Amino acid sequence: MAGYESEHTKFMREWMEKHPEEREVQKQGRALWWDKPQDAETQRQYEAGKVPAKAYPYATES
Repeated sequence: MAGYESEHTKFMREWMEKHPEEREVQKQGRALWWDKPQDAETQRQYEAGKVPAKAYPYATES
């Protein structure tokens, strides 16, 4: 199915070609939610605080 392309994908590609200024808006939106600087110490604290998950989380007995 490598040749398949959805109508939405076609529309978005054509629209972005016609509106290149939207690339900058897209980058700003991504930076707002996703592209954040990472702090190694905070990441280590998160990893150290993890609790192992149960094999079956809906079990009523321990």
